[in-house]
Amino acid sequence: MATMQGTALAGRSVRATLWILLFVYIFNFIDRQIVNILAESIARDLKLSDTQIGLMTGLAFALFYTALGLPIARYADRPATNRAKMIGVALTIWSAMTALCGMAQNFVQLLLLRIGVGVGEAGCSPPAHSLISDIVPPEKRSSALAFYALGIPIGTLLGMMIGGLLADQVGWRHAFVIVGLPGVAMALLVFRLLRDPRQASSGAATAGAAPHPELPLWAALRAVMGSRAYILLLVAGSSAAFLSYGKATWTTIFFQRTHAMSPGEVGFWYGIIGGVAGIGGTWLGGYLADRFGSANRRHVMTAPVVGMIVAVPLALLAYQATDWPVALTLLAIPTLCNSLYYGPTYSTAQGLAPLRVRAIAAAVMLFFQNLIGLGLGPLFFGMLSDWLHPAHGGNSVRYVLYGAAFLGLVPAFFFWRCSLRLDAELDRGG
Repeated sequence: MATMQGTALAGRSVRATLWILLFVYIFNFIDRQIVNILAESIARDLKLSDTQIGLMTGLAFALFYTALGLPIARYADRPATNRAKMIGVALTIWSAMTALCGMAQNFVQLLLLRIGVGVGEAGCSPPAHSLISDIVPPEKRSSALAFYALGIPIGTLLGMMIGGLLADQVGWRHAFVIVGLPGVAMALLVFRLLRDPRQASSGAATAGAAPHPELPLWAALRAVMGSRAYILLLVAGSSAAFLSYGKATWTTIFFQRTHAMSPGEVGFWYGIIGGVAGIGGTWLGGYLADRFGSANRRHVMTAPVVGMIVAVPLALLAYQATDWPVALTLLAIPTLCNSLYYGPTYSTAQGLAPLRVRAIAAAVMLFFQNLIGLGLGPLFFGMLSDWLHPAHGGNSVRYVLYGAAFLGLVPAFFFWRCSLRLDAELDRGG
C-alpha cells in the first residue's frame, strides 16, 4: 500500500512539475513574441527600417540568450544546483525587462532592453529540459517535452492576441508593461511551488555512493558532440528554427502591409489560427514520436520529415492568396506540420546525451536554434525585404516568405538523415 501511494504521489508530483514548467514557458514566449505583433507600431513610432526591426526582434535577444546558455546549462548540470530556483530567477529577470521595454525612448534603448529579456530567458529551458528528463522515463520523454513545448504556441497565441489588442487600445508602450509585470508575480509562485527532485534526494545521494565527478565544460561538449546523429539533429533543428522565427516575425508584418490589417486584427486572427495549429502540431509530434518510435526508433523523426514536406506547397498558396481569410486558413496546416518537430527534436537530444550532460545537450541545441533561428532569421528576412523593396514595394515581404516556404525542404532532409542513425545511437545515455 505504501509503495502504491508513493507511486501515485510521484505521479502527481511529475504532473504538477510539468504544469508549472508549462506556465513558465508560456510566459517565456509571451514576452519573447509580443515584440513581433508590436514591431510595425514600434517601427512607425521610432522610425525604424526593416533591418532594424530584424535586429530588435531577433539578433539583440539571441546573442545574449545564446552566449549565456552554455554556462547556465553547465551550472544546471551540477548536482548541487537547484534548477527550480534557477528558473524562478530567470522568470523574474525577463519579465521585468519586458515591462521596461515600454519605457524605451529610442532604438538603442529598446535594443538593450531586449538583450535583457534574452539574458533572463537563457536560464529557463536548459534547466527545465534537464529536470523533465530526470523525472520522466525515456519512453515518455517526447510527450513530456512536447507538453512543455506547448508553451511556444500558447505563449505565441496569447502574445499575439494580447499584444495586438493592447497595441490598438493603449499603444505598444503600455502593452509591454501590462504583459511583463504578471511574470514577476508568477515567479513568486515558482519559488514557492516548483521543486527540484535532485535536491530532495541529495541527502540519500550523499549517504550512498560518491557522486560522479563534474565534467569540465569542454569535456561535456565533446560528450554531446560525439554523436553523429546529434550533429545532424542540430543542423535540422537550427534550419527549422531559422525559418520558423523568420516567418513568425514577417508573417505578422505581411498581413499588416499586404492585407491592410491592424495589429489587433492580425493578433487575434493569426494568433488564434496559428496558435491552435501550433498547439495541435506540437502535441501531435510528441505523441507520434512516442507511439511509433517505441516500435522503430527511426520513426521518432518521421512526422517532422513528412510534415515539413507537406507544408511547402500549402504555405506557397497561402502567401499567394489575395483574400486574408483564405490566406490565414491555408496557413493553418503548414503551421501544424512545421510544429511537429519540437518534441521529437528535444527528446532525441536528451536521448543522445550522456546522463550528466543533458542540460548541455539542450543548451547546445538552443544555442544554435536561437543564434541561427531567432538571431538571424528575422534579421535576414528583414535585410532581404529591404533589398527587394525597390523592385517590389510593399510586396517585398511576400516574396521573402515565398523563399522561406520553399526552404522548408532543408530541415526535412536533415531530420531524415538523422533518423537513419537513431537505432545505433539513441538512448546511449540512459
